[in-house]
Amino acid sequence: MQKIVEGFIVQETPYKETSKIINVYTKEYGIIGMICKGAKSMKSPLRALTTKFTYGYFNIIYKEDKLSPLISVDLIDNLSNIKTDLTLISYTSYLTELIIQVVKQERDEKVYEIFINTILKLNQNLDPAILTNILEIKMLDYLGVSLNLDSCNLCGNKTNIVTIDGDVGGYVCKNCLTNEFIVKPNTIKMLRLYYYVDIKSITDLKIKDETKNEINNFLNRYYERYTGLYLKSKDFLNKIKEMEN
Repeated sequence: MQKIVEGFIVQETPYKETSKIINVYTKEYGIIGMICKGAKSMKSPLRALTTKFTYGYFNIIYKEDKLSPLISVDLIDNLSNIKTDLTLISYTSYLTELIIQVVKQERDEKVYEIFINTILKLNQNLDPAILTNILEIKMLDYLGVSLNLDSCNLCGNKTNIVTIDGDVGGYVCKNCLTNEFIVKPNTIKMLRLYYYVDIKSITDLKIKDETKNEINNFLNRYYERYTGLYLKSKDFLNKIKEMEN
């Protein structure tokens, strides 16, 4: 059955001499494999349209649980800013690897919308570190390790929240505080905002570096402790960050 599906190429693999196989994250079907015959040929119209991080409409012969032959691609956005910037490529690689893991557990169109809107905002040169942390927070629900952003994670107290801690798994109130690092009050507020903000509506991102770093450190530890995910692209991204600092 011939179909046109919206999607984003998350992986590409050479196949035989002139063809390739691409994995496309689609809104309707999750991640599906497509066989692109002749796409490696210099004269093929598919050559430039079947590279990783291509976002478009894919005209295919859909075959459930099998490779779907690709007929043509119509670009939605060429994501030129991302594809020409090593830092943005690194962030996109990490987000792509993360979303592949999420989709393995939960195929929800909301996940697709969050992911695509994050990629589009990255391409608009909004702060990639903040966008990445926003997506990371939102994905915790779909990974089955949601954050409790309503009360102390140790006693349930909804008042006197003084910090966040990745090992504790969220908020810590004054009564339960032991040796946890105390973050700035704005960090606690912004963590909640990250969770609830509609990425599509974001037009500007101006947050103090200290707040950004505290949220990022918390999420790094939370992911390490509770998700069980190890993503090679995250290690590379961290090296890129170190080189820039």
